[in-house]
Amino acid sequence: MTTATDRPGRTIGLPWAFLVLVGLLVAGRFLLAPHLTDPALRTWATVFVAVCVQAIPFLVLGVALSAAITAFVPASFWTRALPRRTYAAVPVAGMAGAVLPGCECASVPVASGLMARGVAAPAALAFLLASPAINPVVLVATAVAFPGDPAMVVARFAASLAVAVLAGWIWARFGRAAWLPAPRRTADPGQGRWGAFLDAMCHDLMHAGGYLVVGALAAATLNVTIPREWLTAVAGVPVVSVLVLAFLAVLLSICSEADAFVAASLTAFSPTAKLTFLVVGPMVDLKLIALHAGTFGRAFTWRFVPLTLALAIAASAVTGWALL
Repeated sequence: MTTATDRPGRTIGLPWAFLVLVGLLVAGRFLLAPHLTDPALRTWATVFVAVCVQAIPFLVLGVALSAAITAFVPASFWTRALPRRTYAAVPVAGMAGAVLPGCECASVPVASGLMARGVAAPAALAFLLASPAINPVVLVATAVAFPGDPAMVVARFAASLAVAVLAGWIWARFGRAAWLPAPRRTADPGQGRWGAFLDAMCHDLMHAGGYLVVGALAAATLNVTIPREWLTAVAGVPVVSVLVLAFLAVLLSICSEADAFVAASLTAFSPTAKLTFLVVGPMVDLKLIALHAGTFGRAFTWRFVPLTLALAIAASAVTGWALL
């Protein structure tokens, strides 16, 4: 039987190709930028490389965790760790997202790995949404970006967890198995654990990495085409400002560990609008939409993304009214 160790081109060549791509992105930023005279073009190159470089370490972390779950964690573990009833498992999985210090790019392959190990889709989706939004790194970054304003940290945690749990419950009630692809087979019967780990990691890294680049291209393009004057004009209109920052969070595709500093810089907007930016970004943005489509398929993506976006905006508005 052919194993991962019998296919060096897959287990060794592909990771090296991915590392070369990362190197080219970084080198291109510093070597080509001085020769780009158009400010918009330079901004486009900066945003594209920044999104990729920010996301790649966490994408690799998520892929490694997903591969480890696939290769080393027995399926019986999840039946013991999570409640048997799906509706009870959803909030437990959402709270479990608080302990993974990664961004949204890491949560997608981890959630896929959880489904492959038998975790119910609603619980895995709750983890997917909660992990990049309420983990300790993100909450500390939010506290640093908003000094003297602990209410913003509490509001971000509460609104994000509420969205994750509600989305999981709604998917449990209305979701259909046909909208999600069948979980990937975990390993060949005769394949060793380390071989299964390398095989799964190489497959997911190259697959998700391609969609990350597509999402970064879209984010960079839209970033330089939206006039800044439009944002200033709508900042004083409460409802419109919330929707605008939700839309901006989707377009900018900023890593969840860094988005609080961007939100804090938007001084013209209300605290509720800033909260919306912080809640929407880690759950719905261009690179995430591309990763969702590549990992879970289009049938899932065009249903789950609008649901998550609507819940994120509503939860932010209610939490901002109550706490900020």
